[in-house]
Amino acid sequence: MSKKAEVNDGGSTGSSSGSLYDQDRVILERLGYKQSLDRSLSAFNNFGVTFSCCSILAGLTPLYGDALQSGGPMTVIWGWLLVSFFTLMVGLSLAEICSAFPTSGGLYVWTTRLCSAAWAPIASWTVGYTNWLGLKKEEQSIPLTPPVLYSTMAIASTDLAMAQFLASLISMTSSYNPNTYVIFAIYVCILLLHGVVNSMTVRLNGLFNNVSVWWHLFGTATIVIVVLAMTPERQSAEFVFTAWINNTGWSSSFYVFMLGLLQSQYTLSGYDSAAHMAEETQNASTGGPMGIIMAIVTASCVGWVFLVGMTFSISSFENQIVAPQVGVALSQIFLDSCGLGVAIFLILIILGAQFFCGSALTLASSRMVYAFARDGALPMSKRLHKLNKEKSPVAAVWFNIVFCFILGLPYIWSETAYSAIVSVNTIASSISYLIPILCRIILARSTFEPGPFNLGRYSTFVGVISSGWIVITSALFLCPTEFPVTASNMNYAAVPFVLVIGLCVSYYAIWGRHWFKPGGGVGAKEVVMEVKAGKLDIGDLEGSDDTDEEDRGRDEKSHGLEHVYSHTPPLTPQLGSGGTSGTSSEDEIGFPEREEEKYSHLQH
Repeated sequence: MSKKAEVNDGGSTGSSSGSLYDQDRVILERLGYKQSLDRSLSAFNNFGVTFSCCSILAGLTPLYGDALQSGGPMTVIWGWLLVSFFTLMVGLSLAEICSAFPTSGGLYVWTTRLCSAAWAPIASWTVGYTNWLGLKKEEQSIPLTPPVLYSTMAIASTDLAMAQFLASLISMTSSYNPNTYVIFAIYVCILLLHGVVNSMTVRLNGLFNNVSVWWHLFGTATIVIVVLAMTPERQSAEFVFTAWINNTGWSSSFYVFMLGLLQSQYTLSGYDSAAHMAEETQNASTGGPMGIIMAIVTASCVGWVFLVGMTFSISSFENQIVAPQVGVALSQIFLDSCGLGVAIFLILIILGAQFFCGSALTLASSRMVYAFARDGALPMSKRLHKLNKEKSPVAAVWFNIVFCFILGLPYIWSETAYSAIVSVNTIASSISYLIPILCRIILARSTFEPGPFNLGRYSTFVGVISSGWIVITSALFLCPTEFPVTASNMNYAAVPFVLVIGLCVSYYAIWGRHWFKPGGGVGAKEVVMEVKAGKLDIGDLEGSDDTDEEDRGRDEKSHGLEHVYSHTPPLTPQLGSGGTSGTSSEDEIGFPEREEEKYSHLQH
């Protein structure tokens, strides 16, 4: 008989929730990490964070006018559905891996588990840095002069866009025109507010993001209904669903259509946030994957309704889309259709969505920093992975805030320089998605142990589609969007990307390779002590995958850990040869041969 687990670490004492807590904890122990964060989020809380990161109102509002000039309504309306489909394919691939490896490290830990032992450290290191830099909500800068397209870093982009939106609102309602310094000061205030919000407990942040879900849903419905009702002359269905407009200068309709898809791909991003909240989500093997999938599906449906409604409300394409007086196409539509008072109300809804989005991105990114620091990959790692008494990584939160402050400084002197620096995140995010998916369908195709959510025989097929789409969109992010191409409109994204990757690899080659050991958070003796203390169910720890002794020795030597970090899950340390705690000592730790019994929650 196995000893019953006791929950004395912040989990619920109820039999059902306590069992789920123990199950989550055992899975996390198998991945090499101890349960340290407060696991109090529900699956809906996880979805709330992820859906907020995919914020429709924050993503579509700044880019709507530019997308309409790259293919017109046909590209915007039908392109959104196309991108939604392929994004869902990527999400399904990531969700399957998340279900098997539910940890805050997310993609870089997945890469460690799926890649070969020899390449796991460098691959994991690269994915970790690109994922951190690429937690994103690419948006357009909203200047008070003609708009310029920006592809920007997650929190910095959202908070700067919000600051610029506030500045444009001030210019709409008064004769004062905020300059760059004022906009930057507003940006810093927003950053500080997000730091304060995310210093609260994760329970409160879960509730905060629940409010965000309803804000986005009801806010979108309010905007669509009000603007449609108050627009004096709406566009025809023929215009909304079939009109083709090309103001890019490029003659290739196919190329223009693909450029028009960038708005949609910009917006449908950040859904890997569900994985970063996994260690704080109850029943994470199911809640994490569902957070990814439901965020994409909900955002896709809500976004399409929003785009259709706004396109019907265009009364003058030239004055509202090509050359809006207030600098933002949708703000001009609000103003022309509803008047100043109602337009301000609608813009405030969007500002609220931007604040929720920035806060959710800060939350998810802080968990990424915490996990990466836990594995020693960041400067000041010992401090960054520390938790406060509420079991929240506050140090990681403020590390992100300070980083975003530094990142925003170039904006004071040059918007172009700022754009070039932060544009690295677009491709970085794509790389961080692509590598674990490729590892899953190529290197670990026959050895991958799926979790409760899995794609079955369609896994490889979906993975191939996902990988192809990521490669295509990554190439598009490097392409110029206007013709003729000049020094001012050239896409310089590749330059900072190559620089950052070069620095990342150099940092690893010189220092990181000597001490970076992903997944080394829990040693064999620690697991044994927790079993002896009655905190873990020995029965849950029994069973492991078949691992050859020679491979095991090679892996242990390569990673310096007590368990395997290659294709298969690690062998869980057992007490003595019999797996009982009565007569064993801490030194009697062995790795038994394969047991036929699997974890019940990992069966498929």
